[in-house]
Amino acid sequence: MNGSGEDSLTVFCGIDWAERHPDVAVVDDSGTLLAKARITDDSGGFNKLLDLLAEHGGSPDAPIPVAIETSHGLLVAALRTGSRKVFATNPLAAARYRDRHGVSRKKSDPGDALVLANILRTDMHAHRPLPADSELAQAITVLARAQQDAVWNRQQVANQVRSLLREYYPAALHAFQVKDGGPTRADARVILAMAPTPAKAAKLTLVQLRAGLKRSGRTRAVDSEAERLRGIFRSEHARQLPAVEDAFGHQLLALLKQLDAACQAADDLAEAVDTAFHQHADSEIVLSFPGLGPLLGARVLAEIGDDRTRFTDARALKAYAGSAPITRASGKKRFVGRRFVKNNRLTNAGFLWVFAALQASPGANAHYRRRREHGDWHAAAQRNLLNRFPGQLHHCLQTRQLFDKQHAFAPLLSPQPG
Repeated sequence: MNGSGEDSLTVFCGIDWAERHPDVAVVDDSGTLLAKARITDDSGGFNKLLDLLAEHGGSPDAPIPVAIETSHGLLVAALRTGSRKVFATNPLAAARYRDRHGVSRKKSDPGDALVLANILRTDMHAHRPLPADSELAQAITVLARAQQDAVWNRQQVANQVRSLLREYYPAALHAFQVKDGGPTRADARVILAMAPTPAKAAKLTLVQLRAGLKRSGRTRAVDSEAERLRGIFRSEHARQLPAVEDAFGHQLLALLKQLDAACQAADDLAEAVDTAFHQHADSEIVLSFPGLGPLLGARVLAEIGDDRTRFTDARALKAYAGSAPITRASGKKRFVGRRFVKNNRLTNAGFLWVFAALQASPGANAHYRRRREHGDWHAAAQRNLLNRFPGQLHHCLQTRQLFDKQHAFAPLLSPQPG
């Protein structure tokens, strides 16, 4: 509620975000358009927006709620300061609301801003504001997502390297594909840079191979690894024509530069994530769960945040993670299946969490095996196990207690009668 003397009104703001000129609309509780404006995406534009909101009753104690079609960017960050509620509205949902006011399918940026303002006026109770996460939690979100993107980018470049080696360099595939990490390993990248073609690889001596392995940071079994590589590089394989082989070698060197940068970026971001995550008060609770280490735990924390009012109960968190099934019923038909609308990053982290927990937790493993015995497919059994963990994590974070395997999987861990 925003008051202005005797004529107290409830006022709502909608912003149609654009890279250079967002459009703003302000309406009252009857739907009357009080003001509209086009601002710039800089400090001057934000000050103009604040002045506009203040003119219509907005104050630090009672800020006007804002609906906008994005949850990122400097404008959103500036709006989130203080106690203002900012609603990041899905553009698809906004398009559906637009049809309520006309069927001509006309569209304009000022009109979209008005639609967003009216969404808050009529259905604010059905939408959730952006969570009030702490500054550290928001920093962890940025770092964890960046590190995950860097890992995906590293894998993409590594796949390009593998595809290229398959075209002309089968010896390198045989030499490094058996190792964990393949071409992303430091020793693989160093040796391939030394010998980007089969012809150059066949000329490498044991001394050169040992030097390359040591330069990559390898300290164990250097001699035996050098001998293994020399044997592979000097064995018979199909070859391209010399000029074609050299051309492929130049392409490989260019890709290796990209792969080196991608590997370094992933490592640097992983170190930054680890440092920030351990500074957070929730890290001890998150790490008490089986299968969660610093990186994966940071990804989970990054997606759920530390605003304890964000999820009303454990079921809400399970739905957000995509682990809770969804029911579709119409007439005599009823279908229970997996969710498609979810936080995909949290779902991705969740399945990695389950995979690791199966090795680290006897209770989790017993739960998975029981689901398989009852007829679940592998993915369904994993999803069922994943559906337990968010609820347990929600409880532990709310009550500030560590994970207790005896309580989490008590029936499965109790001794069976002989």
